[in-house]
Amino acid sequence: MNGPEEYGDWEELVGAALLGTDRKQGGTPEALLDAAAVQAVRRRAGLRPAEAGPRPEPAAEDPRPEPPEPARRRLAQLLAGRSGAGGGRRGSAPDLTELLPQWLAAAGRHGYRAPAAQLPALLDAARARTDLRPQALALAGARGRWLARLNPDWRFALRSGAGGAELPDPADPDGVTRLWEEGLFAERVALLGAVRAEDPAAAPALLSTTWSTERAEDRLMFLDSLRAGLSEQDEPFLERALGDRSRNVRTLAAELLSALPGSALAGRMAERALECVGPEGVTPPAECDEGMERDGVVRRPPAGRGERAWWLGQLVEAAPLACWRDRFGGLGPAEIVAAPVAEGWAEELHAAWCRAAVRQRNPEWSKALLGAAAAPPAAGPGTASLAERAKLLETLSEAERAAWVAEFVRAHGLSEAFQLLGVCEVPWAGELGRAVVDALEAAREAGSYPWSFSGVMGLAERCLDPAEAGRLEAALAAAPEPDPSEASPGAGSYWAEAFQRLVATLRLRAAMLTELAGTG
Repeated sequence: MNGPEEYGDWEELVGAALLGTDRKQGGTPEALLDAAAVQAVRRRAGLRPAEAGPRPEPAAEDPRPEPPEPARRRLAQLLAGRSGAGGGRRGSAPDLTELLPQWLAAAGRHGYRAPAAQLPALLDAARARTDLRPQALALAGARGRWLARLNPDWRFALRSGAGGAELPDPADPDGVTRLWEEGLFAERVALLGAVRAEDPAAAPALLSTTWSTERAEDRLMFLDSLRAGLSEQDEPFLERALGDRSRNVRTLAAELLSALPGSALAGRMAERALECVGPEGVTPPAECDEGMERDGVVRRPPAGRGERAWWLGQLVEAAPLACWRDRFGGLGPAEIVAAPVAEGWAEELHAAWCRAAVRQRNPEWSKALLGAAAAPPAAGPGTASLAERAKLLETLSEAERAAWVAEFVRAHGLSEAFQLLGVCEVPWAGELGRAVVDALEAAREAGSYPWSFSGVMGLAERCLDPAEAGRLEAALAAAPEPDPSEASPGAGSYWAEAFQRLVATLRLRAAMLTELAGTG
């Protein structure tokens, strides 16, 4: 039998492994493996240690304070994802991983930086959860970026925001020009955002300096960044972008221009839309000409849509909402929306007005299209879609939004309110918070199928005002056992467990805020 010494160098071992040990007299797989082990030890023993690289420069100083000690301990617990309860079942224990974003947001509002000892765990969490990255990287600051350069797993931190470099002062033209022309894409996006925040008109001017040499996908991303702070000052640049060689860029430029009711494009779309829609009826366009295409109208409809209805919707969506008052004899949005529409065009027309109200951020039209919250959702004047209603709600003030959703919850319960609650300001306080708690109690008392409310319960844990914990606790203590003949099997124990978890989570959120405020 061949021993390890019967094989020569490493190449002979590899050849024997590829061709088979039976080609060598007396060769066996065991002998081959023994020989490989011996050769591996020899190879490693002969390696010379590599020279140490240069020591990295120290991280830049971060003048922000660290959170108080109790808050630091809480962050460590949240990053570990421990609930404090044993066993695999979640039970009534709070879901700490869902509370981490709230801790990060609150710490950012206090102006804290991430504790140095928690930076690796924080970067690991941000690597695993993209939703954490903006807040986590803001909290990690310069030291977090410094660490990210030393670990390939944290490379995402260098692609986010300003990457590993500090942005120049937007008032420093030389620094801005240098980074804009030489920086990485992420750095340039962050720089454009900083310039936009400092001087909105300077952003399109900066874009113009390199626009013709940018890639189509980069032009699209840069153009989209102009949504923030969009104003009439952007119109000349956007009008030029209507002639871009990329269809996606042209479409986005037209969308942004239509969000400016005073723009020339909005005026052209208004002329076209007013020819098609009025008190006398609806006459969709007969063709999509070159002018319409240049202004962003897509010629080919999606599957299942008629051409003329598709073109009409795009025209109405892009027309300024203010143009309809005169066209309908001085009527306001609510009266216009309520006016009869012949020939089956009501759904198409109202859907286009909904998109226009969202795009132009017009609360008066949004209220008209939403209608009364207590009315059956299918009877809504503008749209029966809860997703579209949620978009309309986002154009209202926070107080108006909360009041409308509270009325909706009182009238229809929580089963259809998930998307609407998601656009309300956190925490849900006052009228909205009371409506949610009352609806949860009503669902439990009615013996409703409990698992259908799991999404709303999870949202309530994250969004309900912690002040509601006392009322929930009292209701839980006074609740009678559900009637077994009416409740779903296991419903009583589920509701009890869910309410206990909700109360515990609200208490924990209150404790988190107290710890971060340094008053705990």
